[in-house]
Amino acid sequence: MKFLNYNICLTSRTTAMIALGVLLSTITLAAVLSTPKEEIDIDIDIEDADDKMWVPTAEDIAYQDSMYTIIQNTQDDITDIKQDITYILERLDYPDGIWDSIRYVKGGPIDKRRN
Repeated sequence: MKFLNYNICLTSRTTAMIALGVLLSTITLAAVLSTPKEEIDIDIDIEDADDKMWVPTAEDIAYQDSMYTIIQNTQDDITDIKQDITYILERLDYPDGIWDSIRYVKGGPIDKRRN
């Protein structure tokens, strides 16, 4: 790359160090010159909190009950799925080294390959 009749190698160590120096100085200046945000004070009067307490209505209670039912059903479904996966994995891998989708008795009518 030519710039002002000079050959500039973008992969040279000097060019990389200059680019890194410019980047770091820009980040440093941005951090120093940034103005801090104003702090917002929020006053909460605890004495008035009792007057503004939320009291659930019948619709709110029904909604919460339906959400609880959905959560319970989901947890039950997850438990069933975990049990099914465990059952499937137990059927596919046996401690004696045999793996198959159907467990059979050794020496039985299906076990002809071992003889």
